Amino acid sequence: MEFHWGAIFGFLFGFMFGIGCALAVMYSIYTGGYRAALRDARLAEPPERYQKAVAKIDKAQG
Repeated sequence: MEFHWGAIFGFLFGFMFGIGCALAVMYSIYTGGYRAALRDARLAEPPERYQKAVAKIDKAQG
C-alpha cells in the first residue's frame, strides 16, 4: 500500500481553506448586519422592523 502525500496535503489544505473562507464570509455578514442595526438605531424614526424587534425583546425581558 502506497502512502499518498498529495491526497493528505490536499485534504488538509482543502479543509483549512474551506473552513477559513466560510468563517470569513460569516464574519462579513455578521459585521454588515451589526453596522446596519447601529445605523437603524440612530435614525430619528427607526424602521418598523427595528421597533418590532425592540418591542419583542422588551416583552421577553419583563
